[in-house]
Amino acid sequence: MKARKGRHKGGRRWIKWVFIAPLLAVIFLQLYFFLQICWWSRFNPTETSFMRAQLSSLRDSNPNAALEHRWVPYAAISPSLKRAVIASEDANFAEHDGVDWEALQKAYDRNTTRHKVVGGGSTITQQLAKNLFLSGSRSYLRKGQEMVIAYMLETVLSKQRILEIYLNVVEFGRGVFGAEAAARHYFRIPAASLNASQSARLAVMLPNPRYYDAHRSTNYLARRTSVILNRMSSAELP
Repeated sequence: MKARKGRHKGGRRWIKWVFIAPLLAVIFLQLYFFLQICWWSRFNPTETSFMRAQLSSLRDSNPNAALEHRWVPYAAISPSLKRAVIASEDANFAEHDGVDWEALQKAYDRNTTRHKVVGGGSTITQQLAKNLFLSGSRSYLRKGQEMVIAYMLETVLSKQRILEIYLNVVEFGRGVFGAEAAARHYFRIPAASLNASQSARLAVMLPNPRYYDAHRSTNYLARRTSVILNRMSSAELP
């Protein structure tokens, strides 16, 4: 009888841990994200999840491949590029708390209509969360984690710091990361010297940078660049 009770009790304990263990794993993962963000409030990231994935892909064909990336401070990035990126990617960047719910609703409606995830409605903060920690896959589970990290970023970092990190780590082309590398890759100039037209062009490339790196003269790129140029004056910088 005692042996049966012991086995029964042990079985209940095992079932309890089946539920508790995944919960603890999620909590520790969120704690890791938060502590990493706290570290980046004072120190610059040296690499991101997207950088590691891209470097691994490049080295599949070339073991000696290296990324084009050079960190520069916020003041060394052209104000035109800051305005262009905000105008193109997140017009409400200075106002929202990390998530633009109206943009998310529009994206959800598009996804529902097409019966697949075709757009995420992500803010600059959400894009930074994805670039720093997550993959490029599209799913509602990943979107949920992206939103949680975005709120962490907005809680710990200033808007200016978020934009500084974003502009230094975002992908601008195949193996090209950050504003400084992009300015030198496409225009042979430092990021501080980018003019309005060059900045608008770089901003327009962000949703699909590897494609536009290989196709730099598309009609869409030219039209969209003109649109962003007209919007830049209204972009509010942090």
